[in-house]
Amino acid sequence: MKKESISQRDMKRYQLQAKSIMETLPFITEFYGETIVIKYGGNAMIDEELKRAFALNVVLLKYIGLNPVIIHGGGPQIGQMLKALNIESHFRQGYRVTDEATMDVVEMVLVGKVNKEIVNLINLNGGNAVGLSGKDGMLIKAEPKELTIEKKNAPPEIIDLGKVGEVRSVNTGLIRSLAAEGVIPVIAPVGVDDQGVTYNINADSVAGAVAQALGAKRLYLLTDVAGLLDADDELITHLHHKEAFECIDNGVITGGMIPKIKCCIEAVAEGEVEKAAIIDGRVENCILLELFTKSGIGTEVVQADKSE
Repeated sequence: MKKESISQRDMKRYQLQAKSIMETLPFITEFYGETIVIKYGGNAMIDEELKRAFALNVVLLKYIGLNPVIIHGGGPQIGQMLKALNIESHFRQGYRVTDEATMDVVEMVLVGKVNKEIVNLINLNGGNAVGLSGKDGMLIKAEPKELTIEKKNAPPEIIDLGKVGEVRSVNTGLIRSLAAEGVIPVIAPVGVDDQGVTYNINADSVAGAVAQALGAKRLYLLTDVAGLLDADDELITHLHHKEAFECIDNGVITGGMIPKIKCCIEAVAEGEVEKAAIIDGRVENCILLELFTKSGIGTEVVQADKSE
């Protein structure tokens, strides 16, 4: 079969594509063999085009020699199922109060439904993903989450969150073994304590703990906003962890962004993770844009210089 000639217009387009590929080479060289932990949530888990783009981004990372590890949320899906079962939801300080009945639903939705949907999505797009919860291989050891509210002229209020937990330790051996076999781990944020009690854990916190334990090169939290915004609604592209603390104290960071920034601070503060970033999951190919461009698209948090 005779090869068709290429028009000048097509040649220019192909040359631009080739140039774009070559521009990623320094980044691929830098990140080859490194672990990238990604917290997957928000609109990127709902919009069909964004879901497929996410899966393709993850598969591409694996093919070019990186080790992506996915931790996912599922709050809206849990809320829908609780509503369908006529189980009322209660929140304190942004945490879902989790009794026995709610914990059963959380585990069913996160582990049995959401996790397997993500695994299937990645596999259908050329990857080799395996779904895990923190109970598999004692992957995530948990303990009860302690939450208190300080009050003026009164003792602090201790809030009982039920089966809400926090990460005590991570079994990195299981994750590394899977990565070495070419597998992409997809982890549901459910943990277990030494007595076998199951806990519902914030997905951002799990992602941060996993990134720290693995010494990940990058930690990315996908959100439904452009990143951290200043008082003029301009994107703050770079912070060191001490500046991030100051932004919380002076009110620049508020609401649901506080736990995300704290997660980034904890990940980079001791140097286990080189850089953490909050990126806009509504942007198609957001992971590639953050990882393989000089400017990135989100708010990055790095460790402050020792002298600062």
